[in-house]
Amino acid sequence: MGSRTGDIDPAAVFHLIRNAHMDVDELDDLFNKKSGMMGMTGFGDMREVHRLVAEGDENAKLALDIYVHRIVSYIGAYTAQLGGLDVLTFTAGVGENDEIVRRMVCEKLAPFGVKLDMEKNDARSKEPRVISTPDSSVTVVVYPTNEELAIARRANEIVEAGEDKYGNKI
Repeated sequence: MGSRTGDIDPAAVFHLIRNAHMDVDELDDLFNKKSGMMGMTGFGDMREVHRLVAEGDENAKLALDIYVHRIVSYIGAYTAQLGGLDVLTFTAGVGENDEIVRRMVCEKLAPFGVKLDMEKNDARSKEPRVISTPDSSVTVVVYPTNEELAIARRANEIVEAGEDKYGNKI
């Protein structure tokens, strides 16, 4: 996350209340605006994190490694729950635009048969594209998001149906 916490031990909340004397508003500000990459590096923008890493900033390198570790941990957990991995999709800000994070994640997923085509990974495009090699066991895709379009389409479906998801007339 750029500025929000990821998973935290619930006891951290009580520790901060008791020892740092933080109230709910301060905790909300800390967890939603001053954590994640922001809390670890001072920046919520991954481009700045990469700049710091390139300059040799060890804290930024550690933060990037933690970020990738968390992504890989979730993919591993979901892969186990689903009984395998056929397609890995990168989307949204970092997934669409950060070839370094995609490369780092895919390198960690090599034991699952993920093979990344570095040239395709490094290419910029606003179109959906496959960035894995033909012999990869897992198809790796970059799929640009358009949240506004998705919301508009769903709203149009609801209006055309004349009812909400509960069957109530609108």
